Amino acid sequence: MVSSATTADTVANGRLTRQQGRQWTMAIFVIFFICGISIASWLARIPAVRDSLGASTFKMGMLIVGLSVGSMIGLALSSHVIARIGAKRTMYIVLTVMLAGLVVVGLGSIAPSYPLILLGLLMFGLGTSTNDVAMNLSGAANERVMGRTLMPLFHALFSLGTVAGAGLGALAERAHVPVVWHLIAIAVVAMVAALWALPQVQPESLGVSDEEAAQDEVQDGGWRQRLAVWKQPGTLLIGLIVLGMAFAEGSAGDWLALGMVDDRGTSKATGALIYAVFVAAMTVGRVAGVFALDRFGRVPVLRATAVTALLGLALVIFVPFIWAAVIGTVLWGLGASLGFPVGMSAAADDPRNAAARVSAVATIGYLAFLVGPPGLGLLGEHVGLLNALIVVMVLIAAAVFAAPAARERHRVVAPAGTDRAGVAPTGR
Repeated sequence: MVSSATTADTVANGRLTRQQGRQWTMAIFVIFFICGISIASWLARIPAVRDSLGASTFKMGMLIVGLSVGSMIGLALSSHVIARIGAKRTMYIVLTVMLAGLVVVGLGSIAPSYPLILLGLLMFGLGTSTNDVAMNLSGAANERVMGRTLMPLFHALFSLGTVAGAGLGALAERAHVPVVWHLIAIAVVAMVAALWALPQVQPESLGVSDEEAAQDEVQDGGWRQRLAVWKQPGTLLIGLIVLGMAFAEGSAGDWLALGMVDDRGTSKATGALIYAVFVAAMTVGRVAGVFALDRFGRVPVLRATAVTALLGLALVIFVPFIWAAVIGTVLWGLGASLGFPVGMSAAADDPRNAAARVSAVATIGYLAFLVGPPGLGLLGEHVGLLNALIVVMVLIAAAVFAAPAARERHRVVAPAGTDRAGVAPTGR
């Protein structure tokens, strides 16, 4: 069930053909996949980069801080850049910056040069986070125009990209491919894919009613108006949903495998396998969630998935058997799968300052990924890693109560002469 009424779309002859709509959808799939494979390619080669630098854990941590700083700068600037030049042009620029950053990291591994790698990660973080806002905004506009839920599928493609990137990284490591050639190859292929995809992207203003467009023009008060979204209760409540679910997703990536090894006494291979179960469950949840969202709407599905995640976490934390951990991990992955993508869709529902709202919600979500791991690790030192995950349960419970903030603004109403999505038949 997708929010916002759709109207006749203004592309060339005043209509967006079904083929144009599908090409736009495919382009967003490609862009999400590009981001996933690029991020995972860097993560997969961290050990090789560390060895080439001969860096301590502290110095590697400072590199990660550089990536985080670039990400936060990108998030802070994203809504202002998108408001000025649009999501499509923004993606042209920041995808170039992101992939150039990946190349700079690779070049920095040759000498090796710590400052050059740090610069590359700053560029990579800035490009990635700004593109994250732009592609989510364009994806939300696409699902609004197409009249069906698509955002979880976009995020599923990101997950598949990370799996592909991790797999290629493992193969490159096994084949002793130098970091520089591996990262350059990923960047070149990703850039070619981006140059194919971006021309298919349509303006994010499509599918916005005339009344909403008029309100947008009247209420666009520049950067002050965009910063004002941080004072809106609706934006903050959607951010709370994303925060809880981002913690649920990120904490599994950082601590699930290690928690199984340290607190349940499993082998490292078993711990890694249980995390793989989590990733698989999340991917299934995002694909299947599309049908549930279209049938039941966001609020019931968000509540159901959050409760599912709570049950899964409870099994993992409190039942000291491996079978319970596996079942709990499946429930945890399914439950955590929809919060982030649905939060992005909800943030973009209101065309007034949609970019600013998506930026604000994405910033809150990024905080979970950036602040969560060290915070849970510090707590885990004192109470155990699995017990530290009780904090995640509290945040997910808060997301249950915040779920009504993601309610759809309107049911889809297609204009005369178009299909349900407001897309004109091909050839008209």
